[in-house]
Amino acid sequence: MIALHDLNKYYRTRAGRRHILKNVSFSIDKGERVGVLGRNGSGKSTLIRLISGAELPSSGHIERNMSVSWPLAFSGGFQGSLTGFDNIRFVCRVYDADYRGVLPFIEDFTELGQYLREPVKTYSAGMTARLAFALSMAIEFDCFLIDEVIAVGDSNFHRKCHQELFEKRSDRAMIIVSHDPHLIREHCTRASVLRDGRLHHFPSIDEAYNFYESQ
Repeated sequence: MIALHDLNKYYRTRAGRRHILKNVSFSIDKGERVGVLGRNGSGKSTLIRLISGAELPSSGHIERNMSVSWPLAFSGGFQGSLTGFDNIRFVCRVYDADYRGVLPFIEDFTELGQYLREPVKTYSAGMTARLAFALSMAIEFDCFLIDEVIAVGDSNFHRKCHQELFEKRSDRAMIIVSHDPHLIREHCTRASVLRDGRLHHFPSIDEAYNFYESQ
């Protein structure tokens, strides 16, 4: 299980302190698929970064009793001066995975070819996202965090992403944050809505969708 207990997140801006998340509590068990709907700027990405551990909450705490991915296709952990290959080795070392075992999959999945031996700072945004997504699939997690970025690359690559994530890993827990209710309806069993920094929970996706549309 992953459980969030009264999370608050503040950012300091020139206009003063901005309260992004307000007393957010939430839990997900193994195998569940939970959607979080929210408008642009509602704090969805902040919530995902907190769950992943990429950022710390201002107050409250997170309980993690299963392994959690970084946000899919998130490349913030890459070192730009290192090659794609060296970044793969580094990330695998952090997660105690054998890079030699995952490298063939990443090479095939990303279709980056010789660019894997080039510095990541020379990559386009799409190339970086491909590498980040492939690495997310190469290292197994109990729960995957999805931040509206699974549609990287062309339609063929998008199909590959969909197959790897939603078909081959259909038994994993997933948290999908989106402003697209159709994505939530297709892949989730329940949903919440992030509005004005507060996370509202609903017993059905239809009720969550109706609340979301009422904004």
